[in-house]
Amino acid sequence: MTSKGQLTVPAEVRRALGLQPGSKVEFVATERGAYELTVKRGSIQGLKGMFPAPAVPVTLEQMDDAIAQGASASLGR
Repeated sequence: MTSKGQLTVPAEVRRALGLQPGSKVEFVATERGAYELTVKRGSIQGLKGMFPAPAVPVTLEQMDDAIAQGASASLGR
């Protein structure tokens, strides 16, 4: 551990966890008093603001139709 509290994660562990630069991890306490390193997954709230608002609002019916069309297309119908 460095003086700044940074740890080096071995390449094999980074590959196994799918870690990339900027990935976030957390240490989770186990019942045995040890800690596990886990990849911190973002929540749906983290996506807010990633995409611009549509120029024309979409209705729930239009969303349902688009979902149904996509489902049909993926099933080859």
